Amino acid sequence: MTAPDSHSTALLHEVSAAVGAITRHLSVAQVLEVIVSSARRLVGADYAAIGIPDDEGGFAEFITDGIDEEQRLKIGPLPRQHGMLAAILTETEPIRLPDLRRDPRYQWWPKAHPTMAALLGVPIRDGDRTMGIVVLTNDLGGPGFTEADVEIIELIASHAAIALTNARLYERSRELTVVEERNRLARELHDAVMQRLFSLRLSARAAAKQIDTDPEAAAARMEEIESLAADAIGELRGVIVELRPADLDTHGLVETLRRHLALLDRLHETEVVFTVRSPVDLSRECEVEVLRLVQEALGNVFRHARADRVEVTVEAERITVADDGRGFDVEEAATRGLGLLSMRERAKALGGAIDVATAPGEGTLITLELRHE
Repeated sequence: MTAPDSHSTALLHEVSAAVGAITRHLSVAQVLEVIVSSARRLVGADYAAIGIPDDEGGFAEFITDGIDEEQRLKIGPLPRQHGMLAAILTETEPIRLPDLRRDPRYQWWPKAHPTMAALLGVPIRDGDRTMGIVVLTNDLGGPGFTEADVEIIELIASHAAIALTNARLYERSRELTVVEERNRLARELHDAVMQRLFSLRLSARAAAKQIDTDPEAAAARMEEIESLAADAIGELRGVIVELRPADLDTHGLVETLRRHLALLDRLHETEVVFTVRSPVDLSRECEVEVLRLVQEALGNVFRHARADRVEVTVEAERITVADDGRGFDVEEAATRGLGLLSMRERAKALGGAIDVATAPGEGTLITLELRHE
């Protein structure tokens, strides 16, 4: 048995890494990006593309690698299922050509399209169904593709079919979970909060009628209204806390924070700055609570601080929210409704801690320690 040479060993590691990367990603978009970049790198192509056909003669997705964004915009809209792309979609076997322009199936390119010659097109198949295509090309005068290249891309395509199927199942499952969660929340809102609000409304009507004739009874009703309102607020907060923002599943904590802060920056005159110094690794449950804590801290800034600038900084061990606003007296914070006690309790439940550094006229620095010993 002949020992593999260094080139074969390196190629084997490249293929293994590419297959591993494909199978690790669960979103369809991420799977497609990994496939196209891995395929181009593995066979040394100048250009690569992966296309997922739609049911209307076009492509739902067509992701390229080797063409910069400026040129991609000049080329124009996504291609249609015609010419060589249609051939790759129709054929069950790979298409390998030294110069695609000499093939009768070739039609035309948009004006801004780069010149391409050698072509390798491989369908991504799931049984008898073609899920997409991988297309690799080289410039005019560039080397053609080999049988070894075909085998590599066929291997990538076979794993891509599995990964795409899993990704779609995952996204469908997530959509169903979101629908189920919304239905559950709607039931809880109706069964708990709405009933309390209805009782509150009836008590308010009764108190209004008794104000002139029986002030003491009216006062008792007002106390009842206050109690009902507090209960409703508590129920509503409980439901809201359970709701996991959809962005967290799609983008993760850091990107969700980035998007939230970008929105705040557009909505308010206060300058909002977001800095990431190191990634954060938290459980799904902790991500929800950390997001809520940061949102509550930011809510306090925009409601009370009158700040010109607020900066959120993310590190592996902590997240800080700093503003240059008017600050406050921590001892009096409870009477101003800042919710610092509840924030501290929630942070403690996560195994973390909240530290507040502020004074009247000196701004505020809130530090959320994510792993408090």
